[in-house]
Amino acid sequence: MNAVTAEDLLDNAARTLAPDPAANALVPLIERGEAPRETLAVLALEQQWVIPADRTAFRHLADRADPASAAFFAALAAGEDLAEHRLSAFARACGVSPERSRTYVPRPGCQAYPAYVAWLSLNASPPDAVVALTANFSAWGDCCARIADGLRTHYGFGDEACAFFDLFAEPSPELDARATAAVRAALDTGALDLDLARTHGRLLQAYEALFWDSLRAAP
Repeated sequence: MNAVTAEDLLDNAARTLAPDPAANALVPLIERGEAPRETLAVLALEQQWVIPADRTAFRHLADRADPASAAFFAALAAGEDLAEHRLSAFARACGVSPERSRTYVPRPGCQAYPAYVAWLSLNASPPDAVVALTANFSAWGDCCARIADGLRTHYGFGDEACAFFDLFAEPSPELDARATAAVRAALDTGALDLDLARTHGRLLQAYEALFWDSLRAAP
């Protein structure tokens, strides 16, 4: 029997890898209604690049993974399909035209995160990636909840325009169950390298911080 349960391991990873609340200067600005609307537009434009990249990476991880981890990554890829649909409404609310979407050149700092997810899809052990991504999603979900609140309170955005952020802010018991099953299977087979998983998680958090810093620099 494993001394550490999958549930405990994932909870501990989320706590250990949680970012410094003071490190993200942009989300509080959106939450208070102080971020320029152009910054919101750039957020939408950057996410239009992030989502398809992450979806492809998750599909590749699913192809490489054991059945339990594959189910987790398949669910993530399916979630990106829904996120892409909801992002369109947010982009329209920000005044992003199809022409601007087509010609937009993304910021390197914003795309470092999906580039590293792509790296994980090629190089990381899938169970290690499950732990790293699950820990990161906890912080991302909190940011999305705060952004959705700010958009409704200060920018006059309705439910359709906020649906992208609501999607990630809402708890997902099904995804949590898949992550737990994947980690449990990896613990049972000795396939999990917790030190590497934590390293991946720290890098993901650092690249996410760079994403927000790069957005804040938007003109």
